Amino acid sequence: MKKQLLSVLTALALTVGVTACGSATEADTINNEANMAENEVVSDSGEATNAAIGTQDSEADSSFPMTIEHALGTIVIEEKPENVVAIAWGNPDVPLALGIVPAGISEANFGPRDDNGLLAWTAKAFEDLGVTEPNVFVDTDGWDYEAIADCDPDVILAAYSGLSQEEYDRLSEIAPVVAYPGVAWATTWQEETINDAAALGLEAEGRALVDKTEQLIADKLSAYPDLEGKKVAFFWLSEDDLGTFYIYTNNDPRAAFLGDLGLVTPTSVLNLIEDNDAFYVTASAENADLLDDVDIIITYGAESLVTAMQNDGRFSKIPAVNNGAFVLLDSNEVLAAASTPTILSIPYCIDDYLKALNDAAEKIQ
Repeated sequence: MKKQLLSVLTALALTVGVTACGSATEADTINNEANMAENEVVSDSGEATNAAIGTQDSEADSSFPMTIEHALGTIVIEEKPENVVAIAWGNPDVPLALGIVPAGISEANFGPRDDNGLLAWTAKAFEDLGVTEPNVFVDTDGWDYEAIADCDPDVILAAYSGLSQEEYDRLSEIAPVVAYPGVAWATTWQEETINDAAALGLEAEGRALVDKTEQLIADKLSAYPDLEGKKVAFFWLSEDDLGTFYIYTNNDPRAAFLGDLGLVTPTSVLNLIEDNDAFYVTASAENADLLDDVDIIITYGAESLVTAMQNDGRFSKIPAVNNGAFVLLDSNEVLAAASTPTILSIPYCIDDYLKALNDAAEKIQ
């Protein structure tokens, strides 16, 4: 049951899109600035000088050989990677944000995808780099080891993933693998960006991307001062069976991202956590009255779910339910996918996410 639930929650977590999302200009600005970090700009087109490019390459080369320790082992990358493969959720966005075209990537497994199996922000990054037919692995049902090997990769990026030891060992026969630093599926978007970038010899550029994105978040939040300190929980429920539901902990990037937005994990949710490594907790509708400090609920579903909860007396002690203070994520829309953040998804959908949260906050009484 736990394995089955984990599969369901992971799929929902990583299969994520509001189609109105489209802050492409913000994404372009961040990516262009990061790619030009510490380089000279010599024309209005924003191209770096040859000298600057040479300096960046030289600095990256000096990082190697590089030793990286992570949860599944220790790897040595002898030389600056040229062929880069990025698998699992979000990892492909890192080299793309750094101006590097991966030799192969995993398809997106959640949300509205294009004909190549890509989410909007990933597709746009390829387009901006002049790539119309990226090499995308159909690997939602298991890693395509043969396709990965055919890329002849120098490194495989998977800093945010749930790789098993067996999967890691098999991939390591192909190339060094950058796995998650601590707990599976618990890598934050900041860690994902920096760890993947570091393996490319571009840690400074990765940190610059993170800094600029955090500044973007801060700038956007200034328009929504009333969000600060609101107590928000990210639920997974089934309208057909409300008896048992699940709440993501801060080990899950969706919930952790809420902290980046100035929101607070309700004390009642923290009190439910027994395993500090778990990325969700199981809750019972019979004990839902304990969640009496939840201001806003984020969940996958439609208005009918809100109605069902409001008509179920077991949820009557939850302020968010009484006030209808929900952010509802439709798995067929972009915002649902962006709720599991990446370095490219944040600038693409931050405006829509903050507006949805603010709309819910305005219902708090």
